[in-house]
Amino acid sequence: MKNGLLADHVWTLGFCLLLFIQCKQEKKFTGHKTVREYITAQIKFDTLTYQEKVYVPTYSEIYHNAEDQYFPLLTSLSIRNTSLTEKMYVNDVDYYDTEGKQLKKYLEKPIVLKPLQSVEFPVTHNDKGGAGANFIVTWGCTGNMIPIIQAVMIGSAYQQGISFVTEGVVIEKKDL
Repeated sequence: MKNGLLADHVWTLGFCLLLFIQCKQEKKFTGHKTVREYITAQIKFDTLTYQEKVYVPTYSEIYHNAEDQYFPLLTSLSIRNTSLTEKMYVNDVDYYDTEGKQLKKYLEKPIVLKPLQSVEFPVTHNDKGGAGANFIVTWGCTGNMIPIIQAVMIGSAYQQGISFVTEGVVIEKKDL
């Protein structure tokens, strides 16, 4: 009876140890899909009656406690067509670092967003832009709309989490 009870305790202890080890193992973040099927626009962008260029501030890191300690952040750009009836055309989505150097060009061809459709562009771990990184987004339409263009930053380190959103600012406008 003692041997059976001892075996049960050893088995339970081993099982608990295995669970503990499994829980302590770091899960690798695989990220979002980086290749998506967007509907490319079959329109000459320059012929759209309304066009904007939007600056969207982003942060791939922010200072933590001191100048030399950084809090790493993951960034995604979100573009939302808020119109119930109009299509929105996105011509350029470019990502720049703190120094103004272009790190990534997300679109080779213009894409179209149907009414109320949204699209996201995640920044990979390799494309660190720094505390002054930004996106430049060029979009247009044939009607009247006010899209929402935001960057979403999220991170967790030092036993704390942080998330915040920045809004795009129009830096150029063409009303043909």
